[in-house]
Amino acid sequence: MPNYYETNTEEIITTLRTHINGLSSIEAKNRLKKYGQNRLPEQKQKSYLHIFLDQFKSPLIYILLTAAIIVFFLQETTDAIIIFLVLLFNAVVGTIQEGKAQNTLKALKQFVETKAIVFRDESQIVVSDTEIVPGDIVVLEEGDKVPADLRIIKSNSLRIDESALTGESEPVYKISETIAHPKLGVADQKNMAFKGTHVVAGNGLGVVVATGVSTEIGKISKGIISVDDSSPLKTDIAFLSRLIIWTVIFISIVLFIVGTLHNKPVKEMFTTVVALSVSIIPEGLPIVMTLVLAAGVWRMTKKNALVKKLQAVESLGQAKVIAVDKTGTVTKNEMIVKKIYTLNHEFFEVSGDGYNPKGDIVSTGNQAVIEDENLRLFFKLCALSANAGVIYSKQAKKWLASGDPTQAAMACLGQKFGFNKEELKKINPRIQEIPFDYKLKYHIVVNQVNNKHLATIVAAPEVLLKLSDLPQNKKDELYNIYENFASEGLRVLAVGYKHIKGELENSDIKNFVFLGFVGIQDTIRPEAKKALRVAEQAGMRVVMITGDNKTTALAIAKAVGIYKKGDEVLTNVEIEKLTEQELAAKLDKVSVFARITPEHKLKIIKAYRHKGEIVAMTGDGVNDAPPLVAADLGVAMGKIGTEVAKEASDIVLLDDNFGTIVTAIDEGRNIYKTIKKVILYLFSTSFGEVLTIGGALFMDLPLPILASQIIWLNFVTDGFLDVSLAMEPKEESLLNGKFYKPKKYLLDSQMVGRMFTMAVPMMIGSIAIFKAYYQIDMVKAWTMTLTVLAVFQWFNAWNCRHESKSIFQMKFFSNKLLLASTIVVFLLQLLAIYYPFMQKYLHTTGLSLYEWILIISVAGSIIVFEEIRKLISRLNQNMLW
Repeated sequence: MPNYYETNTEEIITTLRTHINGLSSIEAKNRLKKYGQNRLPEQKQKSYLHIFLDQFKSPLIYILLTAAIIVFFLQETTDAIIIFLVLLFNAVVGTIQEGKAQNTLKALKQFVETKAIVFRDESQIVVSDTEIVPGDIVVLEEGDKVPADLRIIKSNSLRIDESALTGESEPVYKISETIAHPKLGVADQKNMAFKGTHVVAGNGLGVVVATGVSTEIGKISKGIISVDDSSPLKTDIAFLSRLIIWTVIFISIVLFIVGTLHNKPVKEMFTTVVALSVSIIPEGLPIVMTLVLAAGVWRMTKKNALVKKLQAVESLGQAKVIAVDKTGTVTKNEMIVKKIYTLNHEFFEVSGDGYNPKGDIVSTGNQAVIEDENLRLFFKLCALSANAGVIYSKQAKKWLASGDPTQAAMACLGQKFGFNKEELKKINPRIQEIPFDYKLKYHIVVNQVNNKHLATIVAAPEVLLKLSDLPQNKKDELYNIYENFASEGLRVLAVGYKHIKGELENSDIKNFVFLGFVGIQDTIRPEAKKALRVAEQAGMRVVMITGDNKTTALAIAKAVGIYKKGDEVLTNVEIEKLTEQELAAKLDKVSVFARITPEHKLKIIKAYRHKGEIVAMTGDGVNDAPPLVAADLGVAMGKIGTEVAKEASDIVLLDDNFGTIVTAIDEGRNIYKTIKKVILYLFSTSFGEVLTIGGALFMDLPLPILASQIIWLNFVTDGFLDVSLAMEPKEESLLNGKFYKPKKYLLDSQMVGRMFTMAVPMMIGSIAIFKAYYQIDMVKAWTMTLTVLAVFQWFNAWNCRHESKSIFQMKFFSNKLLLASTIVVFLLQLLAIYYPFMQKYLHTTGLSLYEWILIISVAGSIIVFEEIRKLISRLNQNMLW
């Protein structure tokens, strides 16, 4: 597609074979057949059945299904059914949670559907935006939504809000002139209007140059489809599954060979190896993960964070980088006058919240503003010049801008000093107006004041200084003040006036009296600074991505604390020149990205992922959709966010509070810690069983535990206790310091070490007890081994509650479910030992009180071993501090 902004309107009309009075109805129909409807590509929505089947697409699930089939053919029907039910429950929960999150492109389509006024057969008619075709001449009026990508051919003070597409908070003045520049970003194409944006002031005409997927918003929709949205947890589970597969294969082959070499029956060894393999495979892990994530989601919803995808919530706890969108996240997207300068009283600061017309105007010396006629005139003219206003919305429960945000800020300033715009206009009726012009850069209104005509000018500072009656040395001084305002990220307007006779003529536009400067800023969210500090204390980097210019972006980043001395700022022009690898190499020094387009946002997120960083990104606009999908965790604003951003995200902040992200991070870290506890428990107990059988085989002993007994331990004992661990209360101080997470497998060296300190006592104690009994009574020996392994697991569950805190330091009743589960598995073990039917099925016999005391004493060694390790860990931590 050619750069239409570089082409003059006559050439475009010729190229598109259209006319200034529009297309004929017949030609429009022909073009509709040729180009298709002005719709975005719609991804086929998955049915709930499809989503349900997707829940089984995991290597871990494949392993469990294989194990269930093998167990079934070994005639262990009950165990096979249990595995299938576990997988079924997991799939149902996942389907319910994720089934409502499949509508990204559907929401995008709904977001941009509208009506439009076009010229057809030389007359204006209203059509659906889906019927618009290239070559149509579209009429743009205040309040309209732009229906397609247009080249502006006529502009009458036309201003368009493009923040949802570009991220730039200021409405853009549109022109019809050609722009001679080979490579311009969307935000800089002043003579173009884009589908999905809004007209906030003025009017104009545009010729349609792109529809449907060819529009800028259409390119975004294509980007959403092609983006990889795998979460870290999903990737970790895949890695862990492969590790389990190879571990099971290796252990099975080794034990089978060793067993047959020691003259154990082949069938017996095969059955044992299969049972042990099922034991090693953590079939309880998927359901426990689902329960952990679901519990976390429930807690986060209570704290105004709506989680759409279960696996995503754990990702936030691992985030190393939070990429925040300036407009709507760091700021409120509300323009407010923050600073003013007048010749008589110099600098003043203006307080207040958003568009609320309540606030104070205080001098820089912290003295309240005194009554002064010139100062009163300054605020009065700010109100009189404004074409917009502020209104209180009962539905939103806040003050909102009515019209252009900048002019609403001016009206709000006047009202803070007691001048209501509407009341003023009744007393001082407007006689004449010269709307703002992109070239002239000023807006003039003439009002009748005390039977005289007063012309008020609001202009770009450099323009008013040229038109003022000040001496040159004073103009130079004021220009320096203006530059200082701009360096603080303020949008600066100059206000002046003059008395005239009759109507304002071109010859009258000079010798204005300069009154002062107005510095306007997008309101910074009050919670942003605190949330930023907490995030940094938690070991995360916060970077800002915005469509605003470099100066404004830098000022906001400094004010919030994102930008620090020595950091770098990258703009769209610089990013365009870098490859993804080159960009990744620079990221460690960059804290602000300015003038960023949707394509660049996606490139930045991909560069972070190329570095191996886990990235969370916040956003609220259409332009944020692709990077929200691409980020490990996409976070959308619930109140001000577009439906597109909400649907593309993983988490929606219902209160639009940046601080809620920090709360969600805390919950995410807790979820990861809880999953680690469950994995440690499941793997250490399985490892203990493997070492017990392996040790017995190498010592040329009979098998100390039977296949059916292994299944019993795996499903009954583990099944209750791992779910109880999943409900462990949240640990404290998870946001203090950096959060370490291994790159793969959800395992780290400390966990592997703990598995050994837990599994080795299991092996030693179990083999010792088995040796003491097997030559006297084999059934008694099997029962003793089964029971001591069960008690080892009971104690081990309590060990796994914390990685360094002693179980005697933990609140005993804080996890009531674990206490109840321990009692339940104890009662079930009694059933397995003393109930005749279970004795026959599990090959067990009754135990005496002495034997129970022996079992509990031996199994208690696992607590001793782990308490020693925890003590050493605490001493090491204290030495580090």
